[in-house]
Amino acid sequence: MKRIYRLLLLGLATGLTLMSCDRNDAFSVAGPSDEPFILDPTFPDRDKGELPTVATINRDANFTMTVTVTPSEYTTVVWYIDGEEVATGTSADIHLLAGKYELKIVATTVEGKSTSRQGFILVKPLEGDPIATTVALERIVSPDSDGVIYGSGMSGITGMRIGDTEVTSFSVEDDNVSYTVPAGISDGTYRVVFSDADGVEYGADKVTVTTASLVTSGVSRVSLNTSWVMSGINLDKVASLKLGETQITSFTVRTENSLEFPCPSVEPGVYTLAGTMSDGRDVQFYVNGSALVSTDVTVSAERTLWSGHHYVSWDLPDTDPGKKFDALQTDAKGWKVGETVKFHLSVNPSDAYHKVAFNSGWWTNLPGTVEEEFSEDKVFELVITQEQVDLIAEQDGFLICGHGFYVDLITIQ
Repeated sequence: MKRIYRLLLLGLATGLTLMSCDRNDAFSVAGPSDEPFILDPTFPDRDKGELPTVATINRDANFTMTVTVTPSEYTTVVWYIDGEEVATGTSADIHLLAGKYELKIVATTVEGKSTSRQGFILVKPLEGDPIATTVALERIVSPDSDGVIYGSGMSGITGMRIGDTEVTSFSVEDDNVSYTVPAGISDGTYRVVFSDADGVEYGADKVTVTTASLVTSGVSRVSLNTSWVMSGINLDKVASLKLGETQITSFTVRTENSLEFPCPSVEPGVYTLAGTMSDGRDVQFYVNGSALVSTDVTVSAERTLWSGHHYVSWDLPDTDPGKKFDALQTDAKGWKVGETVKFHLSVNPSDAYHKVAFNSGWWTNLPGTVEEEFSEDKVFELVITQEQVDLIAEQDGFLICGHGFYVDLITIQ
């Protein structure tokens, strides 16, 4: 029995040894023709298409990471940050300023087979550092134009550059940096760097410099027989627009930041809007966070009560016309119960929030309405009730109040 027991133990040991050898041999014999794999670290999955954050560090610490790849003897590893090669090999040790960076690690075999990992690196400022924030479209600028970077702790800034280009004209007021974009800078996305009197540099994330015409508001809806007003940058370079098959080449207003022209006489419906610049490039339309070369526009035949591009902010002084929208303050007394009034509003991308209120002339909310926040161009509908008619009559008419938006069109049916 003892002999049998010893034989069983010997057989088990032999089997384990063979299994161990097989595993090691399988790993060690990976050759140049095998597919590459990054075994470690494992990056989280994307969340709704967004890259995951794979490292969060303070700006006084370097970003460090080591990867394990196979086949290790036949694979080259290259590290990229924001599309620029910054390191080679299985380890990286890189100093970064405060901001958000896109990391890509590419492993390529000698036969050209590749695999990669991607994610964001978040570098946090230290306490007391200047902190730059992004409100909306202020990070899209054009050469030789005015720009602004919002933030806090900016008072000690004495230097600024965009990429490798020094910004010679800037000022700090209320913790915001106002500057002039250098005239000779090329189209592209650049990191902004601030510096103080001691030469310490601070990251302020990115700006996109473009010479393209970019329409940022006023394109979602328009009414027939009205003046169509658009806002954006480099709009003085627009040569023509095309609504469906209708060409638009004549503009009543064409400045760097504004376009205005009569709405073409077309049938009501949804049309594709595109445009061409004077140098032949496509006009771009900023819609829901993306710059597009065409967008859909709804053309309405409803009776127009008012059209234009009136900015509203309750942060403005009482004497400023933008404190409220009062163009229909008296006319609203003629609205009838059951009529539907539609308010076409577009957000001002430079404002931190957008909220609208439909009020009487005494700033009282109309019955059945509340102050409402919105984040993109929107049409608000108001079905007139007897209570609203009574309040408008009793409290000196009708106002639109709120913050961070333009009134573009008001129709009734």
